[in-house]
Amino acid sequence: MSQEKSLLYINTDPDSEETRSKQGLSTDHDRVYYVTDPAATLCSSSMHPPEGSVQKPQCEINPFMPQPSTVQWTVPLTDSAHSPIYLQADWYTAALQGFDGQLRLSNVMRAPTATKEPKVLLSVSSRTFMIRSRLGEPVVLDCGFWVDASSPLSGSGFAVEWRYQFRGDGRLVLAYDGKTDRFAETQEEGAGLDFTALHETGNASLILQEAEVRHSGTYICTVYLPYLLAQVAVELEIVEPPSLSIFPSPLPLSMPGQVVTVQCEASGFYPLSLEFHWVLTGPGGRVSPLGQGSVTGHRQGPDSTYSQTSRVELDSAKLDLGRGGEVTCVAVHRGGTRRASVTLNITGVSAPSIEDYMAMVAVALGIYGLIKVVSWTFSSGSDVAYTQEKKVK
Repeated sequence: MSQEKSLLYINTDPDSEETRSKQGLSTDHDRVYYVTDPAATLCSSSMHPPEGSVQKPQCEINPFMPQPSTVQWTVPLTDSAHSPIYLQADWYTAALQGFDGQLRLSNVMRAPTATKEPKVLLSVSSRTFMIRSRLGEPVVLDCGFWVDASSPLSGSGFAVEWRYQFRGDGRLVLAYDGKTDRFAETQEEGAGLDFTALHETGNASLILQEAEVRHSGTYICTVYLPYLLAQVAVELEIVEPPSLSIFPSPLPLSMPGQVVTVQCEASGFYPLSLEFHWVLTGPGGRVSPLGQGSVTGHRQGPDSTYSQTSRVELDSAKLDLGRGGEVTCVAVHRGGTRRASVTLNITGVSAPSIEDYMAMVAVALGIYGLIKVVSWTFSSGSDVAYTQEKKVK
């Protein structure tokens, strides 16, 4: 394979003064193309970075050979046994990606033989080619196409195909023949198109009613015209954060020196990567990290999400827990960080706290005051009795 540095001059009108003024200018590029794009898709701001920007749009141009497709849902597009004379020209495909990562384009262009003035006839694009979704949410995978109405191939119908790929696995998700208005038979459920938008505006976006783990992967949107095709890829990532539960909860009362075992289960998360951390918040807000604990292997549920458990042992004698504290389990996942806490209470502690001292002082003062009152009452009663006795004598 040989690669050549190319320069593209893009305009929406091939007869404009600006287009003619560019022709014949000297350049250090190996090839120069004067591209006409009536839809102005190539003129998107994603293809024109600010001056001095380090990020640049990516572009690759290759020769293209028009030929009829053999898949079932495109056969009606080329039912004639003879190829039109219109195909006798120089054909190119251009794959482009915007510098900000928000646009992917795939164009088919036709140029008169031995010229470098191609015109875009078919353009397929996606503006959200990387999508992240949680389980159960509806998902729209963006794909749109434009066809040059002046081309003889535009009036012969179109077809749309969506395919799924993930780690070597592939399947047909949806295929629609726009000429005969028919769907190909597939095993995929919950996937569809907006037919009104498809026929009126070229919106071929795939709609998934409810995201599942099995939907995570690469989706390829292909649009067929007679003898032509263009495609873009859209990435869908399913990310579901874990749900945390601590047990036993609440924790039983513990004695000094007793070892308490606490378990934390993270369930229903995807993808697989997960990190545990334990934290103990003691008296006065003092925070002590306890590490990740003893972590079990992953378990996969019926919905393909994962579960995992971490266990930590708390020794009040070694950790200097005092009267207890708050134990927190932290799970760090791509979908977000989750926390769950439980309170640890320790009874029979030999060293009283300041609050205990204050309470004992208050009780002592109360008892002392009560004794003084009772003593004063008895003393006063004795004096009165003695006085009365003296009067009687």
